[in-house]
Amino acid sequence: MQDASAAIPARLLGVTEGQTALDLCAAPGGKTLQLAALGARVTAVDKSAPRLKRLTENLARTGLSAEAVAADAAGWSDRRRFDAVLLDAPCSATGTFRRHPDVLWAAKPSDVASLAEVQSRLLDAAGRRVKPGGLLVYCVCSLEPEEGQPQIDGFLERAPEFSVEAITPGEGGSPEASLTPQGTLRILPHHLEGGCDGFFIARLRRAG
Repeated sequence: MQDASAAIPARLLGVTEGQTALDLCAAPGGKTLQLAALGARVTAVDKSAPRLKRLTENLARTGLSAEAVAADAAGWSDRRRFDAVLLDAPCSATGTFRRHPDVLWAAKPSDVASLAEVQSRLLDAAGRRVKPGGLLVYCVCSLEPEEGQPQIDGFLERAPEFSVEAITPGEGGSPEASLTPQGTLRILPHHLEGGCDGFFIARLRRAG
């Protein structure tokens, strides 16, 4: 089961049958299943072997296939590059407070700062995995500014071969109210009728 917001990032990659896709921090696998269902050849990487087991069980249940790799995404030694890379980075999860109100009590400013460092490292690692001309989608289920646009701004300074590929109004099922002036998404829980998780999503293109 996925929240409506969580289903948007994989759609924004626009993968087609036969393309290669890398899902980083993939477990429990909702986005991996989305990409595989579109016909992509998917590699799913997560450092938690027990959570990857759940991913492979979900693949078997749905009749889909993907390569599952237990590894730290930031230090994965495989040198392959992919047409599409999805990074659903570890975050404070403050965007899920509608369903998990306890996160607002559990998250501390120091946690956000340390998570932002992890996100930066993972973004750099994800960027190295993108083929020339390929796409990278970064997302977090967080409402904290430090985990959103500043991450993209910093990454673009470090990796000038990338540029933002602006998300269009309503693309991938995204609420039009969520579109930012920078062409990214900042989804707030009231942006979809009935409520949704808060998310930040950015799409980047590597120069060909």
